[in-house]
Amino acid sequence: MINKVTLIGNLGGDPEVRRLEGGVAVARFSLATNENYQDKDGNWQTQTEWHNVVAWRGLAERVERLLKKGMLVYVEGKISYRKYTPQDGQERYVTDIVANSIRILEKRESSGDARFPPAENMPATPAAPPPTATDAPQGGDDLPF
Repeated sequence: MINKVTLIGNLGGDPEVRRLEGGVAVARFSLATNENYQDKDGNWQTQTEWHNVVAWRGLAERVERLLKKGMLVYVEGKISYRKYTPQDGQERYVTDIVANSIRILEKRESSGDARFPPAENMPATPAAPPPTATDAPQGGDDLPF
């Protein structure tokens, strides 16, 4: 099964970072994505969707250092739903995007490198080795279907 979300948008505000017990960092920020379409009269409209993004641990610390309101970023992660009950007793539901990779898509003035290093974005799981010539399907084409 797959739970994967890819977003490109602008930060709605500076990230808010908290430290939990044990010093674990968690960063939260809102991300606006835009979709343009033509209405029935032929006029172009823009629809903005807001997403709650959460980053944990080392990624949260990099978010705290590097991201600012308005920046254009690429976020990859998974969708997560949670329920909580505030003091008023009314159950509330929240949808979050739990980020596992974030890249800055605009050039930063202080540096020529405008992205998080890829090795720091992904969890520490080994990648599958690239296919070898012996893995290629037998026959005239190399398509797996």
